[in-house]
Amino acid sequence: MTKRVCVIPGDDASPEAVLPALAVVKGLELDIDWLVLPTGEEGQAQHGEDWAQVCRDAIDSCDTTWFGSASGKTPAIAHLRWGKGTYANIRPVKYMPGAKSPLSHPEGIDFVIVRENMEDMYSGIEGDLEALQGLGLVNRQTKQSIPASGKFAIKVITEANTRRIVEYGCELAMRRKAAGYPGRLTVSSKYNVLPGTDGYFRSLAQEVAAGYPDIEYENFIADDFARRIVAEPHRLDVVVLPNLYGDIFSDEASALVGGLGVAASGCYGDDYAYFESVHGTAPDIAGQHVINPTATMLSAAMMLRHLEFEEGAAALEKAIEDVYREGKALTPDQGGSAHSEDFCDAVRGKL
Repeated sequence: MTKRVCVIPGDDASPEAVLPALAVVKGLELDIDWLVLPTGEEGQAQHGEDWAQVCRDAIDSCDTTWFGSASGKTPAIAHLRWGKGTYANIRPVKYMPGAKSPLSHPEGIDFVIVRENMEDMYSGIEGDLEALQGLGLVNRQTKQSIPASGKFAIKVITEANTRRIVEYGCELAMRRKAAGYPGRLTVSSKYNVLPGTDGYFRSLAQEVAAGYPDIEYENFIADDFARRIVAEPHRLDVVVLPNLYGDIFSDEASALVGGLGVAASGCYGDDYAYFESVHGTAPDIAGQHVINPTATMLSAAMMLRHLEFEEGAAALEKAIEDVYREGKALTPDQGGSAHSEDFCDAVRGKL
């Protein structure tokens, strides 16, 4: 059956990665009907106030979405994440020989961060402290009343979202163990300082993981885990994190294997999934055509695998790895001088 894919190029430098990458993936000649939206600025100019609805309708009409990055001009991310309930943000961290790493021995790094994608600080509940006066709020450390001058943000950790993200991580660890990985689940949060929220996340994670006796479970305080990502990345397998820590630590982890230019991700829900690079829109290099398309293309490989085009996904990943191994057409972030289109042409050549 033909699959229908919505392609959203995004804003700033993002289209400079998405559009040439799309040409490469189209070259695989898979049974895909592509719905390509305009870039953010073009979409605003063409559709005005209707641009958000155009994006939502396009997303809803397709089996999945391949998304660039948005800085506000492309109003799609809220619908893709909360509208479609894509609660599991999967961010692989895998080293490709030839990628630029600060480590002396990055070879063999291969783990996956599973980031809860719906709540935590990303619930966006903020306001003026003055609104909380009268509630008798007291600083737990100083025992003093919270002053009225300032701002607050609310961290939301719910049982339902925590259980399902940890279950997702456990199931992923089981599948990876069957494929020869350690079958280890690592969970981290700041439970020593935030026992009511992060401590709750930790206790629920322990409870869920106990139902999977065939996988190894471990838990670390967030600051200790930040050190472990750098000191011992080779022993990590599947890492489950609340939303905010998942966002931060995955950026840290990407630095070990080549940086944000190679960091792919997929966001999965029960009925929908979309795929995007971890990096933002890189406005500082917009128009220069030097943004690294690797993350975008590796996200496309995740998408193809989700659509059950396994051979196409494997071929695309191998072609990218071959280009890195050869080292002749890498973008500036990897120490090369190639333009975005040059890199994509090299991948096409390997295919």
